[in-house]
Amino acid sequence: RGVRINELLERRSSVECMMTQRPPVPRLRDYQGPAILSYGFRPFFLLGAVYAGLAILVWLPVFLGELTLRTAFIPRDWHVHEMLYGYLPAVITGFLFTAIPSWTGRLPVQGTPLLVLVIVWLLGRFAVTCSVGIGWLAAMLIDVSFLALIAAATGREVFAGRNWRNLKVVALVVLLLIGNIAFHLEAHFSGAADYGIRVGIAVVVLLIMLIGGRIIPSFTRNWLVRENPGRLPSPFAGFDVTIVILSAAMLLVWIVRQDGGLVGCLLAAAGVLHVIRLGRWVGDRTLKERLVLILHVGYAFIPAGFLLASAAAFDLVPASAAIHAWMAGGAGVMTLAVMTRASLGHTGQQLTASLSTQRIYVAIVTAAIARIGAVILPAWSMALLYVAALAWVAAFFGFAVCFGPLLMRPR
Repeated sequence: RGVRINELLERRSSVECMMTQRPPVPRLRDYQGPAILSYGFRPFFLLGAVYAGLAILVWLPVFLGELTLRTAFIPRDWHVHEMLYGYLPAVITGFLFTAIPSWTGRLPVQGTPLLVLVIVWLLGRFAVTCSVGIGWLAAMLIDVSFLALIAAATGREVFAGRNWRNLKVVALVVLLLIGNIAFHLEAHFSGAADYGIRVGIAVVVLLIMLIGGRIIPSFTRNWLVRENPGRLPSPFAGFDVTIVILSAAMLLVWIVRQDGGLVGCLLAAAGVLHVIRLGRWVGDRTLKERLVLILHVGYAFIPAGFLLASAAAFDLVPASAAIHAWMAGGAGVMTLAVMTRASLGHTGQQLTASLSTQRIYVAIVTAAIARIGAVILPAWSMALLYVAALAWVAAFFGFAVCFGPLLMRPR
């Protein structure tokens, strides 16, 4: 009888495969090069983490006036750009180049093409930081070429794999590219970037909404079914689609205007909807496994950002409180949550948070809370700024130290 059940399950799997017209995910090519270039997550997670820490180590003395960079950007814009269009695109690329083969059934980018992308990203970081010497236009062309290549590569894979449902992710990468171009142009012709910053933040928040909305309930369900049977998270459905669409509209309003009663009410409504969405994923039942819990904690900064943006619209808190909730909190925590989990899973490790991984999570959550607190608590601003910077550096350097050896050796 057991053999018969197995035959039926195999037949059902074959039928489902034919119905979806999705081939099984192939194995890697016969790759003989360095392990770090065998899969996209390996170089980009490691370099993204190292750069995220280095950029803050440089930013703190720049902010205090103790260091001057040879960049055409004003100091604030350099800091924002290298967080928003520097480290984040590296991590996003690492995630996409790892997820797309599963989405499309196609072979991953590896070897020489992957090395070229890594070099282009590194050149972009150098060009932006040294743009006084090479000129703002040359710096822009070098910097934006990375996202242009990533948009082209991901679009090619999605089209070749006929994976139409994920075209929206490609569209968001294109929007991030547009935001980066706008950032450079605005900074040069206006002296400071504003719209380019808000466009980039909105795209990152939308990416977290879309990708987080799929992986958080999925990973939570998988763990609960195995370890803690009972109430399960609601899967991605029409409710989530509605919230994402409404939130995209609210973010578009926020890009154009950040104050006023109507804007404040709309942003508050978006925040409440995301609180409800997060509650449907039953994160309260994942306390025993921090590798799952951290995903819920990271997503919680998305509604927090909307609610703080609403408060800023009513002049209750500074506008940067929402920005740091979305970026230091939402982006910072979620990137480390995804980086640690993907690095463990794709290097053949057990999917559980070790003590060192949990310390990384504590550091990044501390950094996010302290950075928001530095905005809304002026009396404690400098002390909290130091705490945020040191905790951020500890979190990302901690990832590089703990996970770097895994990323640089074969699975």
